Amino acid sequence: MIPPVFSPIRARNRIDSFRHAIRGWWYAIRTQQNAWIHALASVAAIIVGLWVGIRPLEWAALILAISIVWVAEFFNTAIESVVDLASPEIHPIAGIAKDVAAAAVLVGAGGAAIIGLLILGPPLLQRGLMLLARLVNR
Repeated sequence: MIPPVFSPIRARNRIDSFRHAIRGWWYAIRTQQNAWIHALASVAAIIVGLWVGIRPLEWAALILAISIVWVAEFFNTAIESVVDLASPEIHPIAGIAKDVAAAAVLVGAGGAAIIGLLILGPPLLQRGLMLLARLVNR
């Protein structure tokens, strides 16, 4: 069954293409539990990056890591939808396709978490130590 928010109409122009893409993003956020986790982690990483003042190259790495997670999540959602369409009944090969797509998200999210810790960890630790020193010296 096609979700009611989707229409089979093709994009007529660039604006329609962007609308379809945004609708796909919103569909993933509404229907995929892990997309909410990715959204919260993305926003948190950006807020912390702004707060600690990371450098442009660090921003590039952070944004790339966040983007990889979202791309993997979107491909995972697309693959799951296509597999469900092609194989409505449970089939071992369909399960393999879904599991491998989910593994791609896991790898992307793990890599992004490591990048986030490498970039944001040191300045957060430094700020925490400065705060602790101020509390001790009171």
